[in-house]
Amino acid sequence: MEVKVLDINGKETGRTVQLADSVFAIEPNKHAVYLDVKQYLANQRQGTHKAKERSEVAGSTRKIKKQKGTGTARAGSAKNPLFKGGGTVFGPRPRSYSFKLNKSLKRLARKSAFSLKVKDASLMVVEDFGFDVPNTKNFINVLKALGLENKKSLLVLGESNKNVYLSSRNLQRASVVTSSELSTYGIMNNNALVLTEGSIAGIVDNLSK
Repeated sequence: MEVKVLDINGKETGRTVQLADSVFAIEPNKHAVYLDVKQYLANQRQGTHKAKERSEVAGSTRKIKKQKGTGTARAGSAKNPLFKGGGTVFGPRPRSYSFKLNKSLKRLARKSAFSLKVKDASLMVVEDFGFDVPNTKNFINVLKALGLENKKSLLVLGESNKNVYLSSRNLQRASVVTSSELSTYGIMNNNALVLTEGSIAGIVDNLSK
């Protein structure tokens, strides 16, 4: 599949780039995408929540009323969950929410995410570029030229470029990653995916293993 290459002014360069059908034009597996995004979000959770259960609440363990004949529920102590100030029944405990996914499924998820972006015409390719110094205004001008100033966008670089990254860091709707840092969540969580020419080989190489 051929895609036109744009420059940072949004104009066509006259060049085209070949996108591998095995990565950018497969039949998307939406369940694989769902699982990979679910895993990413699960890994973001701290899981440090904790509620005191009846054995952990401070207080006396004296039996506060007789077992039978009161007409109300039996109660062993003031820590009973029935009472105000008592323990929580089956409250949350610190735990990890992470779960395992096979590498092949995660690769399928990323390929499916790319294919969905191509189907939605949300993917564009720009020539490799860089800035002499970090400059947010320059990065905004690039986004304007590409028609992305009001869209949530993800720029994928072939290799780390500190000046481009620092130029984008203060913008809420724009993010910059290298091809090796891409996740399914990152691909799906934007309105426009912008690939630089130099990133395509790395993406195909990572997903063809």
